[in-house]
Amino acid sequence: MREKVKERWGTTEVFPVLLGDKRVTDIVITNHAKVRYNDRINRDSTDYDNIAIWAWDCLKQGRIKPYYRNEEDVYLVDDDLVMVAEFAEIPDVVDPAGRPMHRMIVVTFLGRMSETIELRDLKSYYSWLRHSRRMTLMKNSRKQR
Repeated sequence: MREKVKERWGTTEVFPVLLGDKRVTDIVITNHAKVRYNDRINRDSTDYDNIAIWAWDCLKQGRIKPYYRNEEDVYLVDDDLVMVAEFAEIPDVVDPAGRPMHRMIVVTFLGRMSETIELRDLKSYYSWLRHSRRMTLMKNSRKQR
C-alpha cells in the first residue's frame, strides 16, 4: 500500500501536539483512508495533502478524542466522525525532555455516527458482525452437505 506523508515546510523546530500520551509531529494518510474519506466523508475528490492538513488542524484544535478510554486506535473527530489511527515512533527524533515523537498513521475512516447508527457502539457492532458471519458460514456449510 502506498502512503503519502504531509511534509511541514520551513520549520526547523518540531512542535508536537499531544494526543493521549503520544506526541504527534507528523500525519500519514494511507491510500485506504483516502478512498474511505472520499466515499464516506467528503464526496468531492480530495487528495492526500488536503486530508492531512484537515487532520492536522483537527489535532491542533483538540477536536480528535479517543473513542474508548482505554483504546488507542479508534478516535472521534468532532464527536461524530470515527477514524482508525496507529502511531509509530519517529526514529532519532525526541523532544527537549528526551521523550519520543510519534507519527500518526490514519488507517481508515469508518464514517459518521450521525449517519451510521451502528458506529455508536463499535464493540457490540463488531461482535454482531462476527456472529452473523459465523452463522452464515454455518448455514452455508449445512447446505453443501
